Amino acid sequence: MFAIRRILTAAFMVIVLVSCEEDSTDVTVSESIFPDVLKQAREACEAEDGRWGTALNRDLFVCYQNQPDANQSCRAESDCAGFCLARSRTCSPVKPFFGCHQVLSRGGLPQTVCVE
Repeated sequence: MFAIRRILTAAFMVIVLVSCEEDSTDVTVSESIFPDVLKQAREACEAEDGRWGTALNRDLFVCYQNQPDANQSCRAESDCAGFCLARSRTCSPVKPFFGCHQVLSRGGLPQTVCVE
C-alpha cells in the first residue's frame, strides 16, 4: 500500500510541475513519464488484489482495497479494518470509502466522517 502511495505522490508531483512550466518544450518528456507512473501504480494496486479506478471527482485514480471484514457486524470503529457504519452496524466494504457517512467511533458513538 505504501508503494502505491509513493507512486501516486510522484504522479501528482509530475502533474504539478508540468502545469507550472512556462516553457512547454519539456512537456513531451513529462508526458512520456506520466503514463509509466500510472501504469506502475495500477500494477502495484492489482498485485495487492486492489481495483484500480477513479475517485469521486473523476480527476484522480485510486486503488480500492476490499476490506477483510467487509459487511461483518460491528459495534465500534475498533471492530473494523475500515469504518464501522452506524446505520447498518457493519464494516465498510472498501478503502478508501468516499463520501460522507455516519460511522461509529472507537467508543461506539455515532459521528459523521467525510472522505474526499
